[in-house]
Amino acid sequence: MNIKQQTIEKAVSVSGVGLHTGVSATMTFLPAPINHGYKFQRIDLEGQPIIDADVDNVVDVSRGTTLEQSGARVYTVEHTLAALVGLQIDNVLIQLDGPEPPIMDGSSIKFVEALRDAGIEEQNASRNYFEIPEPVRYINAEKDIEMVALPLNDYRLTVMVDYNSQVINSQHASLNDLTTFSREIASCRTFCFLHELEALYKANLIKGGDLTNAIVIVDRDIEEGELDYLSQLLNKPKIGVNKKVGILNNIDLHYPNEMARHKLLDVVGDLALVGRPIKAQILAARPGHAANVALAKKIKKLMESAKSHVPHYDPKVPPVMDLKRICELLPHRYPFLMIDKIVYMDENSVAGLKNVTMNEPFFTGHFPNNPVMPGVLQMEAMAQTGAILALSSQPDPENYWPFLAAIENCRFRRNVVPGDTVIFKCEFTAPIKRGIVKMHGAGYVAGQMVCEADMTASLVRKR
Repeated sequence: MNIKQQTIEKAVSVSGVGLHTGVSATMTFLPAPINHGYKFQRIDLEGQPIIDADVDNVVDVSRGTTLEQSGARVYTVEHTLAALVGLQIDNVLIQLDGPEPPIMDGSSIKFVEALRDAGIEEQNASRNYFEIPEPVRYINAEKDIEMVALPLNDYRLTVMVDYNSQVINSQHASLNDLTTFSREIASCRTFCFLHELEALYKANLIKGGDLTNAIVIVDRDIEEGELDYLSQLLNKPKIGVNKKVGILNNIDLHYPNEMARHKLLDVVGDLALVGRPIKAQILAARPGHAANVALAKKIKKLMESAKSHVPHYDPKVPPVMDLKRICELLPHRYPFLMIDKIVYMDENSVAGLKNVTMNEPFFTGHFPNNPVMPGVLQMEAMAQTGAILALSSQPDPENYWPFLAAIENCRFRRNVVPGDTVIFKCEFTAPIKRGIVKMHGAGYVAGQMVCEADMTASLVRKR
């Protein structure tokens, strides 16, 4: 999985009819800055309102996922979001001149192709992953639906569907590597059963649906007169069905388990609404949009309630910032440059690493027979880590000096000695105003806190 955030290099558009509204629209993907996330914008409405792709904005899950914010709606967002997740694109503004993304062929492949044509651009910020810390379950016993998100340092999904149909047997689909999404999942189309078709029309849904953008599964006997009625309903000159195939108009499947793969695609798109890329093993039995959204809400609730945790450091993963980039931002140099690398950073927090060795110059005079890293230098290292975050929040960080203004509630919990690797984590406790930065910092060795403090700093523009 990607370490850095990504956007697209240039704007790209697709056009077509919406599946449920039947309204033609053009959807344009636009590059967006770091930490922007996914946002829809209804440019056809007064004020061009923006709708965040957030599970808290879901207002309907009738055969698709609908978002609403500030009175503006966007219908059937899951295929669009699945394409972005599958390509590991983090920051995009999605403009629509209608109420619903084009259905295209009923899958995500046209969006994937358009985004690839636009080009994918890496951004200088780490992805803000949420690693599922404990199992998260959603169960609907009445409908025999069960979904669970399990801890995993990766993103994998397995889906099982079973419709008690003679045409479709129990099907399974898995995605074990996001890089295969475009090849193995993106082209899998939406589907419905024949017995649902007329009910969906009467429910004012699938106005833009036809046999070029959806698979209709024939799950019961059908008479010739009914075929004529369906031809009129779907505005098709002639509709046929081969009982051996069991699909209206004998559409060829892309995969024998295309239905299960499309359900997996929907899960990917709906879980994007948690607002951050996640690391988890997702297992889903008979999922649907309502269940997907319910699981997403549980994950987001866990995300918001999770207390600040010890930063994870994997030495095999390239750092977010190496020493060269740190030196471009910080004015400190030997012997006062206290940070070796930045291993994590998002819009609100940062984690920096300090390898403590016996060769540190301060050990010569600070308890030489019992070397202990001075507490004041631990605070200095923590402050430098926080300065990286504060400077990175500015569009022109090279034009500012970071000055420490105050330290409060400082505590030292255990000694730091040669051989320790200290990970300092700093988080904003308030928005930066007039150059004043407030944050909480803590240092950890082997998962145990060694120091913490509340810090205030000032960003002063260079003259």
